[in-house]
Amino acid sequence: MHDRRPVIAALIAALLLIAGMFIWIYFDVEDIEVTGSSRYSKEQIEDMIMNGPLGHNSVYLYLKYRNRSVTDIPFIERMDVTIDSPTAVTINVYEKAIAGYVKYLGRYMYFDRDGIIVESATEIIPDIPYVTGLDFDECVLYEPLPVNNEEVFTTILDLTQLFDKYDIRADRIYFDDDMNITLYFGNARVLIGSMENIDEKMMKLKSVIPSIIGLSGELHLENYSVERDEGYITFERDS
Repeated sequence: MHDRRPVIAALIAALLLIAGMFIWIYFDVEDIEVTGSSRYSKEQIEDMIMNGPLGHNSVYLYLKYRNRSVTDIPFIERMDVTIDSPTAVTINVYEKAIAGYVKYLGRYMYFDRDGIIVESATEIIPDIPYVTGLDFDECVLYEPLPVNNEEVFTTILDLTQLFDKYDIRADRIYFDDDMNITLYFGNARVLIGSMENIDEKMMKLKSVIPSIIGLSGELHLENYSVERDEGYITFERDS
């Protein structure tokens, strides 16, 4: 009687090979959707999630990410991977809410809307305001920035939201000891003063910015409001 074990082993190997080829071909991801990412490109997110020789296999991705999120990427709270079909996946990116950054010991310390230091980096991230005038002795990652007036973080968040609303890109936000605000656009300084009538001030600033870019001096908006427009906006050139 012939030994059938080699035949059975060969059949099993052939079936495994066929199954492997089926999984490799049928579950090859071709459609990738990335949502919620503004700081990383779609290609960068794909490279972070879909790495390795099986990175584009939906079965592998399901087993790898079904019970966990990716949480070790700078400026990202977490990333979740959803398998939509054998050939389609969605990567949902949840970014950290960055309000601004300060400089400390040669590094850029980024803080959220509550003043918590969430990232420490050696590079400047575009469109995040540089904040000066805050008095603090130390900067510790994942701890609050120790300032005297914590309301400053709410003010910064309100300002950045208005920046987005009116498409304003300030180089720097400065706070004096009385929480008065100065915005820097190159060598042009815009004195905002308090947050009173801040929406009206930002709306007016939007229309004035083109005329002060490249100049050196101070634009006074401290007392501006819609009701008292004329005479409350002056630009003083530096001598």
